[in-house]
Amino acid sequence: MPSLFLIVPGRLEMRTGGYEYDRRMVAGLRARGWSVEVRELDDLFPHPADPALDHAARVLAAIPDGLIVLIDGLALGAMPAELEREASRLRIIAIVHLPRAAEVGIDRDTAARLEAGERRALAGAALVVATGRSTVATLADYGVARDRIAIVEPGTERAPLSRGSAGSSLHLLCAATLSAGKGHDILFRALAAVPHRNWHLTCAGSLDRDPPTGERLRAQLRADGLEDHVSLVGELGAAALAACFEAADLFVLATRHETYGMAVAEALARGLPVVSTTTGAIPKLVGDHAGLLVPPGDIGAMTDALSQVLGDARLRSRLAEGARRVRDRLPTWDEAVSNMTAALERLPKC
Repeated sequence: MPSLFLIVPGRLEMRTGGYEYDRRMVAGLRARGWSVEVRELDDLFPHPADPALDHAARVLAAIPDGLIVLIDGLALGAMPAELEREASRLRIIAIVHLPRAAEVGIDRDTAARLEAGERRALAGAALVVATGRSTVATLADYGVARDRIAIVEPGTERAPLSRGSAGSSLHLLCAATLSAGKGHDILFRALAAVPHRNWHLTCAGSLDRDPPTGERLRAQLRADGLEDHVSLVGELGAAALAACFEAADLFVLATRHETYGMAVAEALARGLPVVSTTTGAIPKLVGDHAGLLVPPGDIGAMTDALSQVLGDARLRSRLAEGARRVRDRLPTWDEAVSNMTAALERLPKC
């Protein structure tokens, strides 16, 4: 039986796209006969204190020689020295969703420090798994040769079609952590400028991972008079989030940067039309007929797109029909696990 370890920062059950990807890979590999052991590090990662790094070093040191160790990118770049000590005896694979240094909203000095750590850690990896094609160019800038990169994009869970709100007010849904990179500020500004008020937006996503952004967004809603039109419901369990998707008429995401766009794929899997941005794999997922896409950060273009969709029932119907056609072409998690298995089998034996 082939064996590997997966190392993640914090709890594997955290409800983000990256952790969902990790969970799916664990379940899929186990179903294919792999022995997969999960090791959870301190939740202070990717900014660990010395005790958290000491614990990570002990976790790595306890793994037997020659085994495959998948390490989530949120932990990887924060412990380069610990990985360098073990790289000669373990087959380390880095899972990179988005390099930490490329995140939106961090200052130049922090970005430089994160990049230095990631460069060191990636240099010791036998293989780097990129969860989106857009990450490959960034990895090349980090000095990772193309033959050390495997692209393993996420899959999509098959889901029932959304039924919609069936009321006079349209139900908009945004599923994303409240953070600088997800562009809620752009979305709210655009909605404030839309001439229609026949809508209510539910924002499902953690309110705790970026508290300063959350406070700014609440203040923005108050200033723009949108408090009665926008609900910040926080992180939802699977059943509650599914209920939000089922009742939605439109999925909206003004994200500034995505590696892939798992939330958009989930919306399309339910036949929901999309208004979002041209980042990551979102243009490929949405295509020409399932939504309207605008450049990231362009408030005017987002306002125009939302105005069109909210004000034109025929357009919404046409986009929803396009989304229903797209849903049958979305990649599955089984396909994603097959791609991961193929990447793992590329590794040379120790």
